[in-house]
Amino acid sequence: MGAGKTTIGRRLAKSLRRKFVDSDQELERRTGASIALIFDVEGENGFRERERQIVEELTQLEDIVLATGGGAVLDPDNRAAISTRGFVVYLHASIDKLIERTQRDSGRPLLETDDPTALMLELLEQREPIYQQVADLIVDTGAMTMEEIVKEIRDARP
Repeated sequence: MGAGKTTIGRRLAKSLRRKFVDSDQELERRTGASIALIFDVEGENGFRERERQIVEELTQLEDIVLATGGGAVLDPDNRAAISTRGFVVYLHASIDKLIERTQRDSGRPLLETDDPTALMLELLEQREPIYQQVADLIVDTGAMTMEEIVKEIRDARP
C-alpha cells in the first residue's frame, strides 16, 4: 500500500502503449462495491477469494500492465499466475514513505486500526520476502522520479 502501483502502472502502460488494469479497481467495477465494503461484508477471506479469481483471469490477458493489491501475493495461486505469466516488478518504498502516502487515504480497510504504523510494519515484514521472491525487478519508488522509475522498468523488461 502506497508504493505507487497504480500511479506508476498507469504511466508505464501509457509509455508502452498498453492497457492498464488495476485488479482492485476491476473487482470494484464488477461487483459494484468498494473494496472496503467487500471487506466489511465478506471479511478478508471473502475479498481474497474474489481477488484470486480476478488475478487468475487478468494474468491471462496479453499486452497489459497489471497492478495487483499488495496482499495478492499472499495466495500461492496468485504468485504462480503472476510469476509465470508476466514480468513482475516489486515497487519498494521505505516504511516512512508508505505511511506518508497512505495516512490520509480512507479507502484502505486494512489500515482502519488504532495503530496503522504498527500494522504497516507487520504487513511489510510478512510480505516483503514474498515480494522479493516473486519479483523479476525491484525498484525503490522513494529514490527516483516517476520518469526514472518508468524508464528503469522499461529497460529491464525482456
